[in-house]
Amino acid sequence: MSPVLLSPGTVPLATWREIYRGAEVALDPAAYTAIDASARAVSAILAKGEPVYGINTGFGKLASVRIEAADLEKLQRNIVLSHAAGVGPPMPVSVARLMMALKLASLAQGASGVRSGTVRLLEALLDKGLTPVVPCQGSVGASGDLAPLAHMSATLIGVGSFFIDGAVVPADRALAEVGLSPLVLGAKEGLALLNGTQFSTAYALAALFETEMLFGSALVTGALATDAARGSDAPFDPRIHALRRHAGQVEAAHALRRLMEGSAIRVSHLVGDERVQDPYCLRCQPQVMGAVLDILRHAAATLATEANGVTDNPLIFADTNEALSGGNFHAEPVAFAADILALALCEIGSLTERRIAMLVDPALSGLPAFLTPNPGLNSGFMIPQVTAAALVAENKQRAHPASIDSIPTSANQEDHVSMAAHGARRLMEMTDNCRSIIGIELLAAAQGCDFHHPLLSSPMLERVRELVRRHVPHLDDDRHFQPDLARAADLVGRGALIDAIGDDILPSLDRSST
Repeated sequence: MSPVLLSPGTVPLATWREIYRGAEVALDPAAYTAIDASARAVSAILAKGEPVYGINTGFGKLASVRIEAADLEKLQRNIVLSHAAGVGPPMPVSVARLMMALKLASLAQGASGVRSGTVRLLEALLDKGLTPVVPCQGSVGASGDLAPLAHMSATLIGVGSFFIDGAVVPADRALAEVGLSPLVLGAKEGLALLNGTQFSTAYALAALFETEMLFGSALVTGALATDAARGSDAPFDPRIHALRRHAGQVEAAHALRRLMEGSAIRVSHLVGDERVQDPYCLRCQPQVMGAVLDILRHAAATLATEANGVTDNPLIFADTNEALSGGNFHAEPVAFAADILALALCEIGSLTERRIAMLVDPALSGLPAFLTPNPGLNSGFMIPQVTAAALVAENKQRAHPASIDSIPTSANQEDHVSMAAHGARRLMEMTDNCRSIIGIELLAAAQGCDFHHPLLSSPMLERVRELVRRHVPHLDDDRHFQPDLARAADLVGRGALIDAIGDDILPSLDRSST
């Protein structure tokens, strides 16, 4: 995979997705002109001898304390060390690398006052596979993600640890082993590195990309479950959705109809099926999943804007040699986006679980009870449905909006905070739950279609069923279920269902399916 180029301020969502998935990163060399101008502006500001927040003063409630020129380097080192006060497990490497790339792109816009050497070191860490070990708890999402970004910044000065190929290595030793030297931070640099929303934004973007994959996978398993239950594709008729006009609904219906095209199971029940209407979990898939798609795109737009912004403080304007103090570090947009993603994950999982419950109920599905050919002696899919219900309940509990909470910090200097950090971080556990729920539906729907043999589903859905059967055999008699669930969740998580049908069938954050 060739490196992706970061052009600060104009990085598309697809590039952040590639970085999260493991792409190497290179900064556009043209950015160094603005970086150097910003560093010169800091020197010019210092030369004036006036107190400027974050450059020659204390921080937060201590902003009124003037710092002498001889102590400016120590001031910046101290802020990094004192703010590296996070707790909890470390960030996943994929999310931490994304955070580093976000910080790189922000600093490279020439509004943060850092020197080119500082930016080059951050870029070199990404290039050489040194990922800071960053505890994931401790940020309230304003004044920026101070604690986690301080842990990232500490590694640049040789403090803390890096992940290298899965091993934890002390920062000073790791830097030496790859021929890099720790930074001596200059004026403004420590604050610029640890102030900003990159921790929250990285987690929210990671969850967005995972949710995007789960959304597409749930459309596939929903179509397969509809066929397993001999449901109707009439509710996916484009004329219905054109009258309501929601773009996501139109696209979701179009995708579901295409997924079921050519199904012999569906054709066999067009005549003589006495059911007038299917349950909502089948019939209302376009309305629910379409609404999910619309809000995912809204969250994506917010996060794409945030990822291209500059969110530290104060900001340096090189054309006038000014440092302006503001509040771009307040992560309220990210907090709202994270809450939206939580709602989307809840509804994807909730609708999926209802289809699983429908499939195991013979009164609703017309299939053998609990999808086993010998119910009573065998329990079949009884408990996987219970597991799905438990995971849906967990996600509902986690979906309480984080953005409505605020606890004043820093002796009431920072008296309103966004809580974006844990609002975004909780999403990863929610995506794990949702992945397992969809995996259970994948197995249940494939099992249901097996009972219609020799009739086949659509060509696309048969490719999905063949994929499942290469990893998980048909369930005749009860067996140890957990390995089957793990394999199914893995297929969902790595996008195998989407690959099986072709990614041009499903709508995405970047592309319509219609």
